[in-house]
Amino acid sequence: SQVKRLWRRNGPLAFSGPVEGLVCVSGGSHSDRNVYASAGVLFVHVLVREHFKEEFPPYPKSGDTSDDPITFNTNLKGYPDRPGWLRYIQRTPHSDGVLYGSPTAEHVGKAMVIEITAYNRRTFETARHNLVINIKATEEFPLPYQAEFYIKNMNVEEMLASEVLGDFFGAVKNVWQPEKLNTVNITSALDRGGRVPLPINNLKEGVYVMIGADVPFSSCLREVENPHNQLRCSQEMEPVISCDKKFRAQFHVDWCKITLVDINKVVPVYISRPDPGAGILPDFGEYNPPPESLTSRDYFYDFLVTLAVPSAVALVLFLILGYTMCCRREGVGKRNMQTPAIQLVHHSSIQKSSKELRSMSKNREISWPLSTLPVFNPVSGEVVPPIHPDNYETTSMPLMQTQANLQNQITIPQQRPSG
Repeated sequence: SQVKRLWRRNGPLAFSGPVEGLVCVSGGSHSDRNVYASAGVLFVHVLVREHFKEEFPPYPKSGDTSDDPITFNTNLKGYPDRPGWLRYIQRTPHSDGVLYGSPTAEHVGKAMVIEITAYNRRTFETARHNLVINIKATEEFPLPYQAEFYIKNMNVEEMLASEVLGDFFGAVKNVWQPEKLNTVNITSALDRGGRVPLPINNLKEGVYVMIGADVPFSSCLREVENPHNQLRCSQEMEPVISCDKKFRAQFHVDWCKITLVDINKVVPVYISRPDPGAGILPDFGEYNPPPESLTSRDYFYDFLVTLAVPSAVALVLFLILGYTMCCRREGVGKRNMQTPAIQLVHHSSIQKSSKELRSMSKNREISWPLSTLPVFNPVSGEVVPPIHPDNYETTSMPLMQTQANLQNQITIPQQRPSG
């Protein structure tokens, strides 16, 4: 918001924000811009939507206010993406875009041209402009003592605001009390492998803020390293920090994730790389391409190897299998001759007994149950025939009869009351 106010008041400009060591620039859209960034210092460039709206046609009606959704695409000129140290964020199409990052000493003296393309999501028109970032060196780069804080209740675009970052600087100065203090870098927790928070209870993504100073760490910052607080962090409990109350009013600092780095004690690691050489292939003589006229080739032997030989082997195997199955069959007589006599007698006796039992089951006679005997009607005196006739096949009688099985059942007449 402060960037917008200064832009409306003074027009396109580059200015140092209220926080020392923060280079904050507001971007215009009428011409190519030249901005400056310092190595080891956070660089912020705001892409203001209102100034890009002038590049697109107004609304059809003169009285309507233009609030077109505008998105931005940024990339290094001639490349599909931005430099590794430069990040970009735009939360919604109705909010401003922000370029931020911290260049290193490797980029000093280089001018990077960033292509900024604005897309109007209502009219589908585009506007493209260039941003030239000139990276210069700083005398105090890098500051020897650096502390990285993890703030849980902030998003990266909220932390990039000058007022919020100024308040955090004030809290760090009260705790650290250095002579020189600057912002080295700001990184979203999502870029460190964090998870997207649920859209409940106003949860935030979290931000890592690295601050550099020229004096050793204060005793308050050193309290995180004592064994008692390390034990509490291992048990997922908040450590006891005496200066936490200076941050708690606005910033929820996760003291278990704070990192204290003393550059003077860091041992540099040198990686030996192989010599790339001149990049020219050795001379292997003159290249002889194949002739245009190709010689004819005889494919008869290839045919024999791929088709004739496998077919012949398959035919021989088929003949052997057919002879074994059709010409080597053993008949019943030969089987009986090779079977012992006692086994044949035993088998025939079992077969004879089975046939006898089947014939006896067809001709068996059993006594009828009492329920099937004739019943006398006590009123009329007539005899009611049994439920089943004499020629009823009892062998197929079900064990439990239902109404559908009682086809020959006759209803017994009931006695009528007198009168």
